[in-house]
Amino acid sequence: MSELSVDHLLGIKYLNEKDIQLIFETADHFKEVINRPIKKVPSLRDITIANLFFENSTRTKLSFELAEKRLSADVINFSAAQSSVKKGETLIDTVNNILSMKVDMVVMRHPNPGAGVFLSKHINASIINAGDGAHEHPTQALLDSYSIRERLGDVAGKNVVIVGDILHSRVALSNIFALKLQGANVMVCGPKTLMPKYIDTLGVTVETDLRKALNWCDVANMLRVQNERMSVSYFPSSREYTQQFGVNKALLDSLDKEITIMHPGPINRGVEITSDVADSSQSIILDQVQNGVAIRMAVIYLLASKIKQ
Repeated sequence: MSELSVDHLLGIKYLNEKDIQLIFETADHFKEVINRPIKKVPSLRDITIANLFFENSTRTKLSFELAEKRLSADVINFSAAQSSVKKGETLIDTVNNILSMKVDMVVMRHPNPGAGVFLSKHINASIINAGDGAHEHPTQALLDSYSIRERLGDVAGKNVVIVGDILHSRVALSNIFALKLQGANVMVCGPKTLMPKYIDTLGVTVETDLRKALNWCDVANMLRVQNERMSVSYFPSSREYTQQFGVNKALLDSLDKEITIMHPGPINRGVEITSDVADSSQSIILDQVQNGVAIRMAVIYLLASKIKQ
């Protein structure tokens, strides 16, 4: 069997195209598994996984936990809010204490960019990055690409626009890396104040006119505005943002073609997209959620198979 070229999933930028295809093929198998009456496989009965979340998460945490349990792994859940981190314990001390319990793999979300990379150099366990600050969120990008492949047959050659708060979004950066690696054409659209200064170095087109962006694309991935990462105001008001960059059914119906709508969640309904768009047949938002479990099962399984027993 083929194996990944990496021992950790720290970011899409560390993967190659073969890695992504292998993850997708493995996810195809697990997607079939999770649609059976008995949804568990005994693949990882001897593997212990710790979920370390130093930042709030609902969907990603649940998705990882479900993926781990579907693979029959032993799971430890750690939340920074109820831990000794509050008493000043360092990241390495926290993780080493958990590893002394003989943990094989760590799934970590952390507010600091590069936390996963730092950890991978200091501890002997496989690390999966579940989001590090505004840097990367690799499993989200993988499930997004997988969902596009499922809906449109392939990612290569497709026109994908990422709309919204590009500056603060780890989802945007990971998606740009993943889509480019698979041969898609990528555009970003949003207020100029929410574009990172380095955007020109990523090989994407920048568009500030939403209608033009939607007429160009096959797929629109709608991001929420990340108010929790903002210390200043980047646009006059939510109402004005919605008027310029929000997608509603009337706008979709007025386009020259039918496009696919995605959203990594959580959705601010009525801000970046309206309910009639989120719940329409053009939306694959719930498919993304289901595919998230299959993709995370694939990543965990492939990394676990590299752990030397």
